[in-house]
Amino acid sequence: MSTVQFRSIEPADNPALAHIIRSVLIEHNAAKQGTAFSDPETDFIYEQYQSPGAHYFVAVVGGQVAGGAGINVLQGEGDGKVCELQKVFLLPTYRGMGIARQAIERCLAFAKAQGYTHCYLETLPELANAIGIYEKFGFAYLPGPMGNTGHNGCDIWMIKEL
Repeated sequence: MSTVQFRSIEPADNPALAHIIRSVLIEHNAAKQGTAFSDPETDFIYEQYQSPGAHYFVAVVGGQVAGGAGINVLQGEGDGKVCELQKVFLLPTYRGMGIARQAIERCLAFAKAQGYTHCYLETLPELANAIGIYEKFGFAYLPGPMGNTGHNGCDIWMIKEL
């Protein structure tokens, strides 16, 4: 198996990443309204990460986009000190290799360097393996959502102090 390389998102990555996100949600029976599955922005991921304080790391293995993860400011949180870990998805072939962990590490290091004090995320119970990874990173459960993510279909909310 080739080594994983991480790079910044490029406009040409939009179709591959949209396909990965939607196929993973279908795979886990989590293709529902109010999630990244139905979010029109899923088709324009590159554009979402072009503002200051935002970055999307694309994982590439053997020349193929395997998945990725991103950090962006949490909309609706006022002071701009809370970021959101977003769109952590990998194709099934590349799971179990530590790629998600490496992507999250890069995201959290970027977030800290940007001056964020906390990192928030939203997920679904169907994504149990991802939840386990978030727990290992020290994300704690919240009783309800924060900010204005537009993903009202997610019902697990977590936060981590950076």
